[in-house]
Amino acid sequence: MNKIIESIIPRSSRPNMVGDGFRVFNFIPGGVQQRRISPLLMLDFAAEYNFAPSARERGVDVHPHKGFETVTIAYKGSVAHHDSAGSSGVINPGDVQWMTAGNGILHKEYHEKEYSQKGGPFEMVQLWVNLPKKDKSTAPHYQALTADKMGRLELPQGVANVIAGQLAVAGQPDKIKGPAETYTPVNLFDIKLNKGGEISFPIPASHNTALLVIEGNIMVNDSTAPQHSFVLFKNEGEDITIKALENSVVLLLSGEPINEPIVSYGPFVMNTQEEIYEAIHDFQRGKFGTLV
Repeated sequence: MNKIIESIIPRSSRPNMVGDGFRVFNFIPGGVQQRRISPLLMLDFAAEYNFAPSARERGVDVHPHKGFETVTIAYKGSVAHHDSAGSSGVINPGDVQWMTAGNGILHKEYHEKEYSQKGGPFEMVQLWVNLPKKDKSTAPHYQALTADKMGRLELPQGVANVIAGQLAVAGQPDKIKGPAETYTPVNLFDIKLNKGGEISFPIPASHNTALLVIEGNIMVNDSTAPQHSFVLFKNEGEDITIKALENSVVLLLSGEPINEPIVSYGPFVMNTQEEIYEAIHDFQRGKFGTLV
């Protein structure tokens, strides 16, 4: 049975600036509330935008996170990062950084130096993925998932890269698995289709499921989804078919809901208001480390 579409949400007319380097359109929680799309907490989409050359790296300065994970997916341009756990790196097109904030971390994200000096098109997605209560106290860490590590399925007219979870396609003897290690079941598929290309696969009915049309226009099951729209599915049916009406890039995301209270305050996501107060106090007391 086909997965039933609940709504197709267009991109807002005006972007928000996160720092001075990320021009984003927010779909979660702006278009879909966190409880409805659990375990996803936030989705910011930096649609393609040409930044002028700059001697200074634009971005977001030092800020804290606690209680969830950030997932940064680069499509165009490059993002550099540092954190208080001593990690750093560059996320180039096709790469993903999966950072587990756990019990508290400081980090900063900014345009990579060489990209900043040259300027040019920039396009990325950042997700926040919730952690269950039992894992919110885990030590901070991150996974550098480079393009060559992705699970890859070549299609007659395109390719599907599996970042997290597993993709099962008719006619393929094995499921394609992604490299990301997750605390709860999550699927994250980066799908690129040439005009006329098509892919069909199942997603469990129990998963909260959506897709973002990053580029192009598609047919998803029996509905048309235009560029920069967000498609939310009901928890009915399992089968999804995507057909490209023109060259298209689609991000499919799904996850088993975490049926626990969500209490959030800025960069902290916990289960109770008392835990939020504790997170703020821990940050103020320097328990997340230092970063300059």
